[in-house]
Amino acid sequence: MTRRAARQVLLILSLALLPAVVQAVYMRNRLSWRQPATADEVSVQEAKSWGREAMWIDARPGTEYEKEHVPGALPLSTDEWDNLLPAVLNSWSPERKLVVYCSKQTCGASREVARRLREEAGLKNVFVLTGGWEAWKSSEK
Repeated sequence: MTRRAARQVLLILSLALLPAVVQAVYMRNRLSWRQPATADEVSVQEAKSWGREAMWIDARPGTEYEKEHVPGALPLSTDEWDNLLPAVLNSWSPERKLVVYCSKQTCGASREVARRLREEAGLKNVFVLTGGWEAWKSSEK
């Protein structure tokens, strides 16, 4: 096979693979904003089924918490962590499950607060509410 023929074969193969590469990049970028479901996530229905065993933690900024929040929820934003954590710890008991939420499915505040509760405060049974505040509001309709 001549060099010219080899280049033509490589060009044809490259062009044949191009749609697959474009599709893979498109799908990766399209799905990258979503966080995959993890074992620490809980649905509104399941968290509600825990009743008084669930302790709700609002990871949104204080202004949003003051406007409206899950009944009985305690505020605990990353901005006010040091000031708000003592109230959470005083209300917590080992048999309770902590359900952390923020404003949207894509909001990272609930994940960060949940991580800090586990790693810094050493708490167990910490869950992130799938769908966040909006999921709670929808469940109340």
